[in-house]
Formats: sequence, C-alpha cells, structure tokens
Amino acid sequence: MSETLAVEAQDLVKIFGAKGEVRALDGVSFAVGRGTVLGMLGPNGAGKTTAVRILSTILIPDSGHATVLGHDVVKEAATVRRLIGLAGQFATVDENLTGRENLRMVGRLCHMSKKAVLTRADELLKQFDLTDAANRPLKTYSGGMRRRVDVAAALVARPPILFLDEPTTGLDPSSRQDLWAVIEQLVASGVTVLLTTQYLEEADRLAQRVIVIDHGKVIAEGTPAELKADLGTTVISVTLHDADSARHAAALLHGLSSKEALLDGAFVELTVEDGPKVAAEVLRTLDQHHVDVAGLALREPSLDDVFLSLTGHKAEAELQSDDGDHPVAAMPAPVAAADGKQGR
Repeated sequence: MSETLAVEAQDLVKIFGAKGEVRALDGVSFAVGRGTVLGMLGPNGAGKTTAVRILSTILIPDSGHATVLGHDVVKEAATVRRLIGLAGQFATVDENLTGRENLRMVGRLCHMSKKAVLTRADELLKQFDLTDAANRPLKTYSGGMRRRVDVAAALVARPPILFLDEPTTGLDPSSRQDLWAVIEQLVASGVTVLLTTQYLEEADRLAQRVIVIDHGKVIAEGTPAELKADLGTTVISVTLHDADSARHAAALLHGLSSKEALLDGAFVELTVEDGPKVAAEVLRTLDQHHVDVAGLALREPSLDDVFLSLTGHKAEAELQSDDGDHPVAAMPAPVAAADGKQGR
C-alpha cells in the first residue's frame, strides 16, 4: 500500500441471500488519500453501506481485500477498529442522556481515563457548537443537533479516519450545511473521510474524488470536475407539457448532441459544447414540428447529470435491494465492535 493512502479496497465482493442471489458488492476497488474526502455516490441498494461495513470490520468480504492505514481489515480487525470512527445514517445515541453524558459514555467505553474523557467531551461540544445544549437531554435536540452529536461521538477517541455513511440523510438544508462545515473543518485538521451519499451537491462540495457505484460495481471515478467535464460544457433542459411530448421532442432532437438526450418525465436534457447555439436550434426544431415548449434553461453540468447519464436514473432513486444496505450504528468502531466479533 502506498504511504499516501489511508484506505484501499481491491476487488471486494459480498454476496447475500440463501442462494447467493444478491451481489451487494461485485468487484469494488477504490482508494482514499490521507487527509482527503472520497465521496461514494450511489442510490439506495447500490452497495455503499456494505462497503463501509467491510471497511469498519463489521462484515467480512467473500473475496477481495481491504486495508486501513496498511492494516488488513480482516486479519488485523482489532487494530483497524482503533484507527477509525463510524457515523451512520440514523442517530443511535441515547436520547435520555444529555449531549455531554453521551460523549463521556463513549469515551469510557473506549477505555479513556476519566480526566481525558471530561476534557475531550468539552472540546467536541465546543467544536460542534453544542456547548449551550450540552446539559439538555438529546430528546430535546433538533435532528441536525443529534447528527452532530453522532459525528462527535465517532471522534471521541481521535481516530485519523472517519467513515460517514449518509450522515445528512433526512436533515433540512440548513442543518446539512452546518454539518458540511464541520466535516470541512475535520479534513482541514488532517482527518481522512470516506463519505457515502445520495446527495450530488454534498459530494460536489466535500469530496476531492468521487466514485459512482451502482448495483455493486464502480461505474465511474474521478474528481467532481473531471466527471462533469466528460458530459460537455452546458446542459440544455427543455420542459414539455407531458411525458409523451417529451419523448417526441427527444426523438426530434436526436443528433443535436453527441450524447443521447436524457428523459425525466416531462423534461428533456441535452449536454452540449456550444449551449446558446444549440439552444436556438432546439427551439427552431421543436417549433417546426409544432411541439409546444413550456420552458428552456441552460446551466453547467452537475454530478446529478453525471449519475443520470451513467445509470439512466437519479441518484436519489429508491431502489429496492436486499443487499444489506441498512443503517449502521453511529458509534466509534472500537465500541461498536468491542466484543471482537465480526459479522458474516
């Protein structure tokens, strides 16, 4: 493993089902540089949480291998647990305890001294802007505040690597922005982050590199800018009055872009190099064929466009799959796996 890598996964395979009918991971490989954020982007059921569970020693891969700071996640699981923090999709802290009590409890479970626990809890409460609410029970906290306690709990033992499994799921836009700012501060301090997300904006803002995963396979990777640049410089979004009109328009506009037009309900989108020129041609073509246009807009490509182009569906699409992608406990890995047992 390169000294510049914090996490490395090679050809991970994980199969679920009595007859092995669900390949949650099907040869997934990726790497995370030290002090960086890797965004793992994909819909529900893509295999993101399964990958995080393997890296955090909760699951054992059926084949392939992975390392955390050079330590094998299967053969050196105990060491790996001491190096990582894990915060999942749903708050699992005790809502009857105060914010301060939750952090102190985690510190004691991590076998920290009483003095160290007291100091560390106060540090994290200040860092996560929770000091004023520190002595209130968590059941009085907002969703955004609870999620910040979750992440703070994963950092009590000062792990150099943090796994965040869809940490902003269900948060309002303001709370999501607040948590993003906290993550950026952590990375600036040297923490390495593996972030799984369905939110394109989240990956675009936080991640230096992104892998796109769908049906257990990595289908694209690169920087956000690289992935967007592959599409073209402009997205032309045409709004029609119904889905049938959109399908008709897409057929008429075939050839105006080197890439196939994308359909999403009553919307047709083209990715092109010369936006204004092609937009004029779009309107002329549709007018000549008496297709009524409800609206037209030009914008820069987003990671949402990348995902739609690669998979044919939105990243937020709810895909049903029994691949083990369920909530992961928001506890630091040394606590979550304190009994030394591993799932299979």
